[in-house]
Amino acid sequence: MGMVMLASFLVLFIAGFPVVYTILLPATAYILWEELPYGLLAQRITYALDSFPLVAVPLFIFVGNLMNLAGITDRIFRFADTLVGRVPGGLAQVNIFSSLIFSGMSGAALADVGGLGRIEIAAMNKKGFDPAFSGAVTGASAIVGPIFPPSIPLIVYGSVTSVSIVQLLIAGIVPALLCVAFLMLTAAIIALRKGYPRAERWPRGREIWRDLKPALPALLAPVFMISGMLSGLFTPTEAAGVTVLYVIAVGFLYYREMTVDHLIGAAIVTARNTSAILIIVAVAALFGWILAVEQIPQDVARLLLGISKDPLVLLLIVNLLFFVAGMFLDSTTATLLIVPIIAPPLVAAGVDPVHLGIVTIFNLMIGLLTPPMGLSLFLLTDIARVSMRDLLRALLPFYLPLLGTLAVITLWADLTLWLPGLLR
Repeated sequence: MGMVMLASFLVLFIAGFPVVYTILLPATAYILWEELPYGLLAQRITYALDSFPLVAVPLFIFVGNLMNLAGITDRIFRFADTLVGRVPGGLAQVNIFSSLIFSGMSGAALADVGGLGRIEIAAMNKKGFDPAFSGAVTGASAIVGPIFPPSIPLIVYGSVTSVSIVQLLIAGIVPALLCVAFLMLTAAIIALRKGYPRAERWPRGREIWRDLKPALPALLAPVFMISGMLSGLFTPTEAAGVTVLYVIAVGFLYYREMTVDHLIGAAIVTARNTSAILIIVAVAALFGWILAVEQIPQDVARLLLGISKDPLVLLLIVNLLFFVAGMFLDSTTATLLIVPIIAPPLVAAGVDPVHLGIVTIFNLMIGLLTPPMGLSLFLLTDIARVSMRDLLRALLPFYLPLLGTLAVITLWADLTLWLPGLLR
């Protein structure tokens, strides 16, 4: 019956059903077929949402929405423009650098694309950059958000696997910085080849301070949050709550531009975004419980370990699996459905669960930019006003630094484990 459920999920998904229904309908049919109590549906769904770590998800989404509505993203972009606008590629480099800063408060790729991305693409187009290139840089740099703390996908992964969320968040710092370096190098090469504009001169110290001052509170937020988690002052969920209060205080007292209407508007958008994520979390928990009852994870474990017991070989298989899954499923759905099946045999073979988490989520984030179901692609075509074909053509050079980063963090586990090792 477990295999029948998986087959039913695939059939419904290919038929175009919404993801929630492709998960819920087979699970409900299983309950009816096995004549299990109907109350089990509500019990498993409610139990999945009764999770303290998951509270961080709506809170970090709220932070990103507050920043967009209160104008904090504009100040981040202005400072990044002053600091790195002279680097070959100009605003393309600003785009990448801004994504790193913004990700320290939003933790979501789509929040980066939909919020800061609109500002970045409009500015790049105004300076004479090709719109497709502007969209490609924005989409590629948004990958950094979900692996640099705070990271909503890593929080979901940690809640599914019971791995320390603090260690997962800290493990994403070095890979994110490496990815930014590769992306900036790629953008510089393309910009030099195509003659894209950049700032006329390097900024003076006074100019850096002028634009740093208004952006400083936003820059200090991730530092404050990471320091608090490392010191044990608060958990990731508590860090999310503290960050919300921090952004509200900064908006009202420092910038003096945030209003009650901003809070209400951000809360409404957050409720919509959160419901879309958590309803999938709820029904996927029921689906996962049924697969566990049917011993699907054990069958997959025997299959994988029958192929090889070498952790590196298994990681390469997982890379391929999640890369393909990311083409069709959003990261939350793929994490909730696949990770509980794949993680146990890999951990049993010697793969560190923190390392596996970073590799998994980075793979799924690349899926946001991969046809046919890459969610960022559809958002970017709308914002940049370009065709999907032109956007994909402009994206091709950026797959190299993204896949290069993935290869490095897969083969070199120490890159993701040495910082979390300090916490153990």
